[in-house]
Amino acid sequence: MSLREQLCEYGRRAVELGLVIGTSGNLSVREGDLVAVTPSGAALDRLTPEMCPVVDVEGYLVEGDLQPSSETPMHLAVYTTTDARAIVHTHSVFGTIVATTMTELPPVHYNALLLGGVVKVAEYATYGTPELAANVRAAMEGKKAALMANHGGVTVGATLEEAFEATRLLEWLCEVYVRGLSVGKPAVLTDEQLKAVVERALNPPAFPRRL
Repeated sequence: MSLREQLCEYGRRAVELGLVIGTSGNLSVREGDLVAVTPSGAALDRLTPEMCPVVDVEGYLVEGDLQPSSETPMHLAVYTTTDARAIVHTHSVFGTIVATTMTELPPVHYNALLLGGVVKVAEYATYGTPELAANVRAAMEGKKAALMANHGGVTVGATLEEAFEATRLLEWLCEVYVRGLSVGKPAVLTDEQLKAVVERALNPPAFPRRL
């Protein structure tokens, strides 16, 4: 499957799962110094491969008739400062709720470790601006996910599949936290508890084989 075909596939899945609405959200995937990105103003479930433009890491349009997503500067800022090879940005419901009310998403479940632990909320800036790109880049440092104040969420991965699964996990963690608040104050895992999870994962128990 080509990079552009991947954008179409995961764009469709993002719509089906309710992670975006209308023409919101954007995805990209990098190969070498080129980045295939979803186009500006297009519904993600109606994309065709030829609709997806290709830019270089400096932001110059290399291929395609449509303009790249307005959030392309944010994508490129992440690519040029991390080893990410794919990025997914959504306006999911629970992620956006957290992004409009909090400065970070605490680790209420140990699976938060898969995203780097605490998920930071990048300071608000107008979409598509260098300021937003810089804020997201700072919030993403050492992480696989960030939330964008009053906006949505962004995740990265070595592949588009990995970045998309990180988006699904981010939304699940946000939903657990938000729904938990309706019952009481969600318990937050301590650094010691999270370290114990890492240790357990690195040294799983060996079950004896029945002879």
